[in-house]
Amino acid sequence: LIWCGIPIVIVLLVRMFLFGFYVIPSGSMLETLQIGDHLLVNKFLYGLRNPFNDDYLIRGVEPKVGDIIVFRYPKDRSLDYIKRIVGVPGDTLEMRNKVLYRNGVEPLIMIPGRDNWGPISVPADKFFALGDNRDDSADSRFWGFLDRNDIRGKAWRIYWSADGLSNIRLNRIGRAVE
Repeated sequence: LIWCGIPIVIVLLVRMFLFGFYVIPSGSMLETLQIGDHLLVNKFLYGLRNPFNDDYLIRGVEPKVGDIIVFRYPKDRSLDYIKRIVGVPGDTLEMRNKVLYRNGVEPLIMIPGRDNWGPISVPADKFFALGDNRDDSADSRFWGFLDRNDIRGKAWRIYWSADGLSNIRLNRIGRAVE
């Protein structure tokens, strides 16, 4: 009987510390991620967490510009959101005529946005995250900076992709999230 419980314990440990699963519910990350993409999220890359209080047991690598991350939505911490990091601590960001500038330079990851704002400076242990589909994304422009402790993990691979039951997108399965 004890042998039956071992696989369950292993799955629970993997889910708690190593990988999470996330489904794309909206078009805020189009064209990078499609509605109905199912993602495997690397939870240990940014650090190993205590599963009872979310404090870091060990901090991993720092999130960087371009990372697509899953995080607790600052306005409702019971929800997880997914966005791309465009600003890290110490960066100065500005949007002019739908072009995002990071530290005065147009970033390599440039997707048109809808605002003119800034310049703003990203504080320590905070990040600025935007959806790739900027004209249809609730992101840091609306709820402010993202706390490092609210980042759950980095989107890693698409393990399933479907638009309903009849349109399975086989060409997306196994694709890295970038």
